[in-house]
Amino acid sequence: MAKRVLVVEDNELNLKLFCDLLRAHGHEVLPLRDGRDVLAQAQGFLPDLVITDIHLPHVSGLDLIISLKADERLSAVPIMAVTAYAGQGDEDRIRAAGAQAYVSKPISVLRFVEQVNALL
Repeated sequence: MAKRVLVVEDNELNLKLFCDLLRAHGHEVLPLRDGRDVLAQAQGFLPDLVITDIHLPHVSGLDLIISLKADERLSAVPIMAVTAYAGQGDEDRIRAAGAQAYVSKPISVLRFVEQVNALL
């Protein structure tokens, strides 16, 4: 059964890669480039998983995670954070905000798919 995955990524190549991988595994995907649209779109789409970049323009991925977890309809949706800027303590902060998984860029396709499958 297809799962619904919301992908938030401002880099076009990464967005295409993530969406192509998810579609190849039979998932329905809603791609978003702007974090300001996430809550409204997620409430309408009702995803089974959210994948978000952490470094986005306008709204940080950490703030998105906190907002999603604070929303009654979306709080149970697992979140996978993806970031190229993995510094000391970043994973702890991202997980403390509510993300269930963390993948650093450049991504390993196998690790990305394994994490998605583990969350769905």
